Amino acid sequence: MDGARSMMDERLAAELRAMAEEDQRVRAELLAEGTLFGGYHPRMQAVHRENAARLAAIIDARGWPSESMVGEHGAAAAGLIAQHAIGEPDFQRRCLVALRDAAERDEVPAWQPAMLEDRIRVFEGRLQRYGTQLDVDDDGVLRPHPIEDANGVEERRRAVGLEPLAERLARAERVPPPKNRAEYQRGYEAWLREVGWRE
Repeated sequence: MDGARSMMDERLAAELRAMAEEDQRVRAELLAEGTLFGGYHPRMQAVHRENAARLAAIIDARGWPSESMVGEHGAAAAGLIAQHAIGEPDFQRRCLVALRDAAERDEVPAWQPAMLEDRIRVFEGRLQRYGTQLDVDDDGVLRPHPIEDANGVEERRRAVGLEPLAERLARAERVPPPKNRAEYQRGYEAWLREVGWRE
């Protein structure tokens, strides 16, 4: 452990944490303004794009920022940045490959690639596997997007270190549902095509 700690890149770890903190700061501001859930806000999109570009450069130079490289919090920050790069399909797919490889070497927790796989699957119009991606219903309650082999979801979640789905849903925040569901859905589907998730 001491050897791993001494090899840790403290500067890179701090940079990744700062990137994730900026993401969460802007998200909190937009949430307080009531503008976070009205579509992909340009300010949020700008943060996500900038963070994704920097993370891509880090991966090119150093490989995936693993726990031995940047510590637990730095690696978690890198995972959050990858999760939030929603307008960058090719980059998210690249991150999934890197995260799976890192998880196989016990360099990141297995739930990180599991969550990213679910996100990619939902954007691609496929069923998710772990129930990590939630959508708001008309009452403002978050519920999972459709799940492949729903009967086996708890076993899959347990295998990657995720809490039971019922526990996750019990602590899910309530969010305002779209004022016009059909209009929101049209906008969402147009965005999916525009950034390259769907044809």
